[in-house]
Amino acid sequence: MPHRKDSDSRKLLRRLRDILAAPGASQDRLDQITRHIADSMGAEVCSVYLFRDPETLELCATQGLRPDAVHKTRLRLGEGLVGRVARSGRPVNTANAPAERGFRFMPETGEEVFSSFLGVPIQRVGEKVGVLVVQSREARQFTEDDVYGLEVVAMVLAEMAELGAFLGNADDRMPLAHRFPGLFRGTGAQEGAAEGRVWLHESRVVISNPVGDDPERERARLNEGVALLREKVDRMLSDSDVDAAGDHVEVLEAYRLFAHSRSWLKRMEEDIDLGLSAEAAVEKEQSQARARLEKAADPYLRDRLHDLDDLSNRLLRILTGQGKDTGAEMPENPILVARNIGPADLLDYGRKLKGVVLEEGSVGSHATIVARALAIPLVVHAARITTEALNGDAILIDGDAGIVHLRPEESVANAFRDKIAMQAEAQKRYAGLRDLPAITRCGTLMSLSMNAGLMADLPSMESSGAEGVGLFRTELQFLTRPNVPRRSELAALYTGVMDAAKGRPVVFRTLDIGSDKVLPYMKPQDEPNPAMGWRAIRVGLDKRGILRMQLQALIRAAVGRPLHIMFPFIAEPSEFVAAHRMLMDEVAREQRLGHGLPSDLRVGTMLETPSLVFAPVSFFRSCDFVSIGGNDLKQFFFAADRENERVRRRYDTLSEPFLALLEEVIGRCEAADVPLSFCGEDAGRPVEALTFAALGIKRLSMRPASVGPVKHLIRRTDLRDLRVRINEARQNGKPVRRAVTEYLAQL
Repeated sequence: MPHRKDSDSRKLLRRLRDILAAPGASQDRLDQITRHIADSMGAEVCSVYLFRDPETLELCATQGLRPDAVHKTRLRLGEGLVGRVARSGRPVNTANAPAERGFRFMPETGEEVFSSFLGVPIQRVGEKVGVLVVQSREARQFTEDDVYGLEVVAMVLAEMAELGAFLGNADDRMPLAHRFPGLFRGTGAQEGAAEGRVWLHESRVVISNPVGDDPERERARLNEGVALLREKVDRMLSDSDVDAAGDHVEVLEAYRLFAHSRSWLKRMEEDIDLGLSAEAAVEKEQSQARARLEKAADPYLRDRLHDLDDLSNRLLRILTGQGKDTGAEMPENPILVARNIGPADLLDYGRKLKGVVLEEGSVGSHATIVARALAIPLVVHAARITTEALNGDAILIDGDAGIVHLRPEESVANAFRDKIAMQAEAQKRYAGLRDLPAITRCGTLMSLSMNAGLMADLPSMESSGAEGVGLFRTELQFLTRPNVPRRSELAALYTGVMDAAKGRPVVFRTLDIGSDKVLPYMKPQDEPNPAMGWRAIRVGLDKRGILRMQLQALIRAAVGRPLHIMFPFIAEPSEFVAAHRMLMDEVAREQRLGHGLPSDLRVGTMLETPSLVFAPVSFFRSCDFVSIGGNDLKQFFFAADRENERVRRRYDTLSEPFLALLEEVIGRCEAADVPLSFCGEDAGRPVEALTFAALGIKRLSMRPASVGPVKHLIRRTDLRDLRVRINEARQNGKPVRRAVTEYLAQL
């Protein structure tokens, strides 16, 4: 603020705090605020624009513009100078507003006589609340002190909005963050729909008083908090459990440098001198740095945003005493909302959750694997939901469409409940098929198994009617702990899985790590394309100790019982031969030690790479069974990254090229007389499942909830008739999907 001492700024902030704390309607508060700011800034105009909805700003209070424009003047995000400030999250300061890029004249406000314009965002850690503007007739550029001072004032307004200070007694016209409905379009990573209440994985820190009365005391609190933060970061780096070399150490060193940044501390101290509390100063710098770094083209700079957020949040918790456990009670039907979450944390919540919504994550992430195991819907890539959601907010999650409704209107909620009720009714019908065979009208007997990865999955075998476990993912036991599990622990787990299966077959897939599944105790690999890099059997054959230990645990768990083992991501026969030799060496070793052995041993391969499709028939004869890993096979066949939403849904499983590839696999397995199954998301989709069956794949493995719908259609289908329809479509160049869908519609 021009030629004003810090004490003047503090007086203004205290005055604003008193206004916002006093009883009264929100409009009265905002009117008083604009008068005081205009007077303090020596400006003729002060206006507050707040978001009416995520795309629309509304003039909510003004000193100097026409009063009748209040609640009538609206701007779209990015429209005019005000919309430009809101979109960019950065100030606009000009002595000649009409000549500025993007200027929009709003005649109803009477602003044509005001030349100078200074607008700053009202924002809180990435959450955009509105825009604060001052204007004057004189064509002058506002000083850096003016800009800085107005940003401090905007910070206080953002905090007060968070605390509900703009929600008046009888005035419901005022927009307020966290009050209007929100629609978030993400990516469906696990199917299903659920209604519940928000439970934030890490609740946001509430700053109850953004204004500091005693700058010296606030500075001391800040410095004490920063010293404690630095001590914790230093201790993290020097922890004896962290290796002395490697990329992770460089990351921690960069993190420590950020924590020890003198300029970061200096900026926060300057904010305190202008009247902010220590907590508000931390959050102000976090918000402004966020606005800058989010737009950075350099991936390294964008990564620093995570460092900044983590350090700022840790410092805020130190200053406020609000730990991760705030004492809040989890609501009924909780739906977890988080930026991201690890598999161990998600497992800790267990089946209490009705669904999960993540800002980050991916369709193949650890969280997705656990969500599938827990049979709860999951939406990822729901941008900014953690800044909009509050604990206890009503929320609807549609994992099929990848849509989340936050604080939904009643009409939306009613339509959503109807969908959930229809799904529940369908599940009841499918339950009646549980004990019936999956046999087609033409007499073909299908085998429907389930995918699993946790002991908690196994009860679904009984309720779904699955005939066994076609894929047991063994990596979850490695991903959810800080160190390598012991052989005895794994053997006990695998024994428990076989016991729970009650004699039904269980196919154990050996460790499929790498790519997106990085063990917390293994050095991350900096690979440009990890999905096609060092993963699965490639890791097992290079790190033989881990694979050997897992094979020993499986052999010991299956003493006196059949054992089915499947090796993942085999790209050429020599990899299968090497892995098979390792397994047989361990069987021989157990026999030499006098230990019991499985009553029967079946060894198979997961076919996930196009290269293996064209392996010689002799290779297929060497396998006891083959399972098509549909998710990865599609990814590599179409050269379409399944983590990339732009291309993930671009290619159809039932397209002619992919069906031709499947027929090649079917032919080779038939020639080798080796059982073939299809495992993956498509196996649980009725249209795809019936197409696979018509082609000749008689074994399918899917998530438990899909067994009922697939069996329902299998029992109503004549595969001979369906094959005729498929062949006609392919010969005539018509979409196979449409032909199958039309056939099913006639059933």
